[in-house]
Amino acid sequence: MKRIMSLCLAVLTAAVAPAAAAAASGAPGTSAASVVLMDGESGRVLYEQNAHEPRLIASITKLMTALVALESGHVLEEEVTISGEWAGAEGSSIYLRAGERVSLEALLYGMLLRSGNDAALAVAGYCGGTVERFVDRMNQKAQELGMADTHFANPNGLNAEGHYSSAYDMALLAQACLKNDTLAQIVSTKSITIGTRTFTNHNKLLWQYEGCIGLKTGYTEKAGRTLVSAARREGTALICVTLSDPNDWADHTRLFDWGFSHYRAKELTRAGEQVCQLPVADSLIPVCPISAAEDCSVALAEGEKLQYDILLDQELLTAPVERGAPLGRVVFRLKGEEVADIPLVAGADIPRDSVSVRGLWDRLSDRLAQLSER
Repeated sequence: MKRIMSLCLAVLTAAVAPAAAAAASGAPGTSAASVVLMDGESGRVLYEQNAHEPRLIASITKLMTALVALESGHVLEEEVTISGEWAGAEGSSIYLRAGERVSLEALLYGMLLRSGNDAALAVAGYCGGTVERFVDRMNQKAQELGMADTHFANPNGLNAEGHYSSAYDMALLAQACLKNDTLAQIVSTKSITIGTRTFTNHNKLLWQYEGCIGLKTGYTEKAGRTLVSAARREGTALICVTLSDPNDWADHTRLFDWGFSHYRAKELTRAGEQVCQLPVADSLIPVCPISAAEDCSVALAEGEKLQYDILLDQELLTAPVERGAPLGRVVFRLKGEEVADIPLVAGADIPRDSVSVRGLWDRLSDRLAQLSER
């Protein structure tokens, strides 16, 4: 492993160079029962309070409903015939009528901007076959995302037994939502008209906070005010989640201001960028470049220093090697805590040669021996 590590390139060394001063502190307090401020790229938690405490979450549930719907294979242009069981849902509504035909796109915008509970039922019933099967998919997706303190009982967030999440889990969900281009576009939209309906986003931060890019508001009397928001400035993306927070607009503003003033995104890897290399047997090409499989950055405060370990599955490759083949990972840590884990892959195709380097050497050795006997 020492020999492998000696082949590592300067790109990682540059990425973890120490800064000049100590990390900043002193995040502002909030009125929330639970709160998380997260680096939107790496998932590093920058500030938290009761982050893993399960609580009622109200309509921020609809972020998961939208994500599962968009991953279901249905397209926005599809027309949905509204069932009577979806119309007339209690609470906020886009006033669907039984029998009318509405595009899936309109339902998603109505659900995420106006927070229509009827739209959420229609999306779930149409994309899942039944609302119950769709909710099962929501819980499966929560497990995939590592949302350990979450369970869904419905697609709209109305208070129900067995329906809860945590601030941390909802931040993980927000990360996944922002990686979905269609969903990211919807939650960042201030206002839109589709067909005969106009939807205006309930998220006031889109107008009030520079760099806000979404995501979703929520409220029930028992849950209180819930809010998931995200903002991006100068390449740094932050996600903020508050649960049961009567002063959520101001709290998100203060936390974002603090986060952007104390943290900057530091690029660690770029997809396709060479990190190190490995020797190759049975090929005339002696080494294979090992590359990062994805882009990665992490928000760091001034003075914070990362350490990294390159963990490769093997010390010697045998040709043929296919570009993109998984070969290990690079793990970045801050004060011993993991902040990023990036897959490493073969950066080039390495063919197997009909005459290997070892074979050439053996033949050359035999020929030299023959000449020496003359």
